[in-house]
Amino acid sequence: MTDMELEGRHAVVLGGAGFLGSHLCDRLADGGARVTVIDNLITGDLDNIAHLFGVGGFTFVQHDITNFLHVPGDVDFVIHFASPASPIDYLRWPIQTLKVGSLGTHKALGFARSKGARFLLASTSEVYGDPLVNPQPETYWGNVNPIGPRGVYDEAKRFAEAMTLAYHREHEIDVRIVRIFNTYGPRMRLDDGRAVPAFFKAALQNRPLPVHGDGSQTRSLCYVDDLIEGIVRLLLSSHVGPVNIGNPEEVTMLQLAEAIQEAVGTHPGVEFHPRPQDDPTVRCPDTSIAGRELTWRAEVSLAEGLGRTAPWFRERVSIA
Repeated sequence: MTDMELEGRHAVVLGGAGFLGSHLCDRLADGGARVTVIDNLITGDLDNIAHLFGVGGFTFVQHDITNFLHVPGDVDFVIHFASPASPIDYLRWPIQTLKVGSLGTHKALGFARSKGARFLLASTSEVYGDPLVNPQPETYWGNVNPIGPRGVYDEAKRFAEAMTLAYHREHEIDVRIVRIFNTYGPRMRLDDGRAVPAFFKAALQNRPLPVHGDGSQTRSLCYVDDLIEGIVRLLLSSHVGPVNIGNPEEVTMLQLAEAIQEAVGTHPGVEFHPRPQDDPTVRCPDTSIAGRELTWRAEVSLAEGLGRTAPWFRERVSIA
């Protein structure tokens, strides 16, 4: 299947009003697909998809996918991005996070089965927990604390992956699983609790940037356009198993803080805060499978991506 085959296809995007889901909707619509978004708007925002209203065939349905899921007519792709995804959100809504990863995934897979549709699960690098292997390949089983506060998200996604492959094996559903590593870009919420928004907000207000621990822990940050391109290539590929999509350029939190200060043009320095429980020490994707199976790699450097992102946060901070 090629990108041209998005033309005229019907894609149902669960969680499509969120940060990543909305960017994926843009990409699908640009490719000629008809897009239906289903989102309960717990963390999603209609402003993220407002520009798509009136675009040919675009539909929005406010609905909780842990309940019965139905869309009339033919459906070609069911793409499951529904879940709180930042620590501040899944710590606020732990039970809803577990429910959307379990009941929601079950409902979504049953819906895809009823339509004969291809199913893509948005999983996460959090399935690797606080990894003892770096970088993390898809074959690594992870080091997750199932009863810690972060476990509600980690285990919801691990269960969702298991359910997805169970449907593939038992019901022969055509499935894809993307393990998404740290991603940033326009449409991130200013208050979503992750490092990039927190650092931008502080730098733009000329306040010290809040760094957890000593700042030596690492993340690998992928610009949103690169991530969405990888996801679309996976969707249109024939590869079934989980695929890491992320930027293997690993940076410490102190390096990220400095890079964001450079992007903003203010240098208020940093202040140190205690690290959250089970905060991963390292995070870096092994993207060998994505390179081999999808001919994909991250193209946008951290400096360039932060430069593209800065105006979004500058506008939000001025409004706030």
